[in-house]
Amino acid sequence: MKIPIPEEYQGLPVVTAAEMQSIDRRAIEGFGISALDLMENAGRGVARETAAYVEGRLSKKVAETLITVCCGRGNNGGDGLVAARFLKEMGGEVMVFIAPPKREGSYSQEVQTNLTAAASAGVSVHQASEELVELDVRLRSSALLIDALLGTGASGKPAGLARKIIQRMMKAAKPIVAIDIPSGLNPDTGYHSGVVVPAVLTCTLGLPKRGLLAQAAQRYVGELKVIDIGFPPEAFESFRKRERK
Repeated sequence: MKIPIPEEYQGLPVVTAAEMQSIDRRAIEGFGISALDLMENAGRGVARETAAYVEGRLSKKVAETLITVCCGRGNNGGDGLVAARFLKEMGGEVMVFIAPPKREGSYSQEVQTNLTAAASAGVSVHQASEELVELDVRLRSSALLIDALLGTGASGKPAGLARKIIQRMMKAAKPIVAIDIPSGLNPDTGYHSGVVVPAVLTCTLGLPKRGLLAQAAQRYVGELKVIDIGFPPEAFESFRKRERK
């Protein structure tokens, strides 16, 4: 029997990707919260939950743990860069592989700011190449991986370099913490196209997404934590008691 997706999770409204983007815009434009602050709060929360997983489930100290963070070129990658910086400050050995910006383009201001901050904090940052030889070596030696490739803003099947990195992470068979949603998973339905990150812990940002609570998604989501990134309740109050048609 198919289990319906709940309308609330831990007292919070369950939202679609489009609704989440609307709330995000409202927080920035209507409440004056900067995108950089939201990213900082997200990364800090992910680092905190990652450290708790390392100490509680892996029975290791963060300072003794090799962690590899795989970042996309968008805001999900920016969240990963912040998490990497905080984990480095906790004493972890952290390496970041980030997808290059689009051809003739550049990273967003928020991503570039956190790329610089991570490097300044001593995080080893590398731009991922198509060959991914260095990434393969690092994945094999890591105790834990963080998936910061594709967030809820991504659409369609993973393609190009992102698809290759997901495949490498799948093959590595190491514990993975996913930021916001496991890369490759549809945030609204919970289904995927065959290339999807199998997370042991998903730190979803702000509010729980519908796809994460779908029955089909449970084997890829792992334990689900909702990270408070600083949304004022008023930014999503209209979603709390809505009725879906």
